[in-house]
Amino acid sequence: MRLTTRTNLAARTLMFCAVNDGRLVRTSDIADRCNASINHVARVVQQLQAEGYLETLRGRTGGIRLAKPANRVSIGAVFRIFETEIPFAECFDEVRNTCPLSATCRLRSYVVKALEAFYHELDMVTLEDLVRGNCGLMDLLAMRPDLSCSASAGTA
Repeated sequence: MRLTTRTNLAARTLMFCAVNDGRLVRTSDIADRCNASINHVARVVQQLQAEGYLETLRGRTGGIRLAKPANRVSIGAVFRIFETEIPFAECFDEVRNTCPLSATCRLRSYVVKALEAFYHELDMVTLEDLVRGNCGLMDLLAMRPDLSCSASAGTA
């Protein structure tokens, strides 16, 4: 199994916003820090906003931020948004399926169970689980030096 680029960018975007919680951030900042195309990040931000995960404010002083607390953002739910658009295998696509085995193949039911188990595990992971205490992530994504773990370690 391989996650789509959009799912990966959605996770990075949400982590970026969680690390910089309480602060408006720009799509260009996310693209720069997460080594991604600004156009791809913008599309992901638009979808995350439409699904209620991000708030967007337009204008010169605008930006984006989390729309709900990080402990209420299920990674499984976010992954489902971006992964379910693309069928896992040809036989999962009712319109384009040309597999002659579909009517009798048992593999599909096992794949369904495996996917359910995958999402079940991710449903138990929150955005907060990904960022809380993750000093390496904080150092990479914090927009203000005083938010990074290196800055706080130097003052302790």
